Amino acid sequence: MSVSPVKRQKMESALDQLKHHTTVVADTGDFNAIDEYKPLDATTNPSLILAAAQMPAYQKLVDDAVAYGKKLGGSEEEQIKNASDKLFVLFGAEILKRIPGRVSTEVDARLSFDKEGMIQRARRLIDLYKEVGVGKDRILIKLSSTWEGIQAGRVLEAEYGIHCNMTLLFSFAQAVACAEAGVTLISPFVGRILDWYVANGDKKTYEPSEDPGVKSVTKIYNYYKKFGYKTIVMGASFRNTGQIKALTGCDYLTISPKLLAELSKEHVKLTPTLSVKEAQACSLEKIHLDEKAFRWHHNEDQMAVEKLSDGIRRFAADAVKLERMLKVNVLSRSSHV
Repeated sequence: MSVSPVKRQKMESALDQLKHHTTVVADTGDFNAIDEYKPLDATTNPSLILAAAQMPAYQKLVDDAVAYGKKLGGSEEEQIKNASDKLFVLFGAEILKRIPGRVSTEVDARLSFDKEGMIQRARRLIDLYKEVGVGKDRILIKLSSTWEGIQAGRVLEAEYGIHCNMTLLFSFAQAVACAEAGVTLISPFVGRILDWYVANGDKKTYEPSEDPGVKSVTKIYNYYKKFGYKTIVMGASFRNTGQIKALTGCDYLTISPKLLAELSKEHVKLTPTLSVKEAQACSLEKIHLDEKAFRWHHNEDQMAVEKLSDGIRRFAADAVKLERMLKVNVLSRSSHV
């Protein structure tokens, strides 16, 4: 059905309609995109920070982070690690000047199987935010949804009051374990789930309602709402606006600037596909997962096993690239001393 030009002008954009039903989060480290689309929250990760840190506009943040690393001293490796943590926090603090809600900052993916290491690094990031006047209530610490990451999230939430965003989430087992750990928010990866099915199956295109990533998030949302879990479901990693529109009504959706732009230009009527009422009527049964059951159920999902390990490797590789970039800056600064 085509919409007349006059009606189109009156009808809100798909993005504005989406905001009535779902909290929209910007998936970017680029301040301009945040200013333009006015999301409530923002998420970052090593890949996004690496991309933003290479833009001339953000060179001052890189310089400040390197200066901080140098000031703390220690070995070159320690200086780069401190500079890297500082850079994440400087980006986060700048983003917070532009949004009313929270920013997500990621713990190094190389710690994905080190529960204590993740707890320590998360607390360090919160301390660095405190140094620049940002309280922990405005931060979500992102952790990989490994068993160790989920247990680190449990400790950070219960013992330190640090809010966690569990990322790289692909399996229902991961979602159940996160809910049982009482974390603040999960980020199930819609697009990467679709990527796997397209690469490994006969079917190359899916209607949004049949999209495997959309179906995964729908099941998780229904399970959480049916059993009264307070953990927020935030769909992430979208490949097209169809996936986003098919999840209208989800608690939160984190969306890239490119797809935010497309949604702002679309003028189709959006109706919520997810609702608490429907979730409470669904037929899902409650399950409990200890470590052994978690590892078994997660392992039974080939897609989730492959995408989790691939995601950890990718984020780790971008963390290494970011450190290399900082190392060049540290060395050039040393030569000017």
